[in-house]
Amino acid sequence: MHVGIIMDGNGRWAKKRLLPRSAGHKAGMNRMISLAEHAQRLGIKYLTVYALSTENLARRPREELDGLFGLFRKYFNDNIKKLYKSNARVKVIGDKTALPDDVAELLRGGEENSPEGAEFTLVFAINYGGRAEIINAVNRAVESGKKVDEREFAELLYTGSVPEPDLIIRTGGELRLSNFLTYQSAYSELYFTDVLFPDFSDGEFDKALSDYAGRERRFGKV
Repeated sequence: MHVGIIMDGNGRWAKKRLLPRSAGHKAGMNRMISLAEHAQRLGIKYLTVYALSTENLARRPREELDGLFGLFRKYFNDNIKKLYKSNARVKVIGDKTALPDDVAELLRGGEENSPEGAEFTLVFAINYGGRAEIINAVNRAVESGKKVDEREFAELLYTGSVPEPDLIIRTGGELRLSNFLTYQSAYSELYFTDVLFPDFSDGEFDKALSDYAGRERRFGKV
């Protein structure tokens, strides 16, 4: 099973507690790693987390972005090593070229040092946008000089061999996908909750999975 999560509400979580937005991002990062560990224990094979969109990178205040990148510098390696020990691997999707060089290198290292044959994959969507991903795939197809079918096109996306998400969860109360896995989500089930991401507990995740289990996926059939 592949679950995608739009981790919304870190800033509002901090604001409610009269804390800087950076405190919300730190709380969100801690929750993300704990949630990945929980998802792995449940037998989920892929978890894709929307950590930073192309729009976030272009439009958020520089101070907030610097704080977010600072969290990556401080906590990424230690948290990823915890995942490695549980036989999990890391994959990064998005345009790393626009990120600070050292952050991009951290992310590359997270992918390259992942254990072989891991049973669980945590996919970070960072400086990711679904439309940009599709355009990139189209250009790659054009450069190849041949027409492609849906399967071949999917392999040109950032996600590559990662299966399409079965379920996409958005926390924080907004009712949209915000350019997340635009192509891959054509038949994904969607689940929205008002819970802000730092408060999105393992129990809340289980509730989303229970809701999903009660749905019938027909993929266009009667």
